[in-house]
Amino acid sequence: MQRLRVEFTTEPFDLEEAPEHAVVAREVIEAADLDAVDVGPFGNTAEGGADAVLTAVDALLRRALGAGATRVSLQVNVIGETEPGGTPETGEDDK
Repeated sequence: MQRLRVEFTTEPFDLEEAPEHAVVAREVIEAADLDAVDVGPFGNTAEGGADAVLTAVDALLRRALGAGATRVSLQVNVIGETEPGGTPETGEDDK
């Protein structure tokens, strides 16, 4: 199974406080079944199995747009494969 990384931002920006759409987007990602999540004021990233990432992206888009986002910018990258047992393949031999 593929492992994916998603990077995203929502707009419009508000430098005074996080707008509702940004809060909702972060809540969706933090609640998802993902391996690594990093949220910040100017961008957010998350990694996990393809199904989990794509499910989270669907919910993220729907909820952020519903909460007032006028733009959601995202990038999804394939970052590797997951072995059948669920552990990431590194391509290195165990020693």
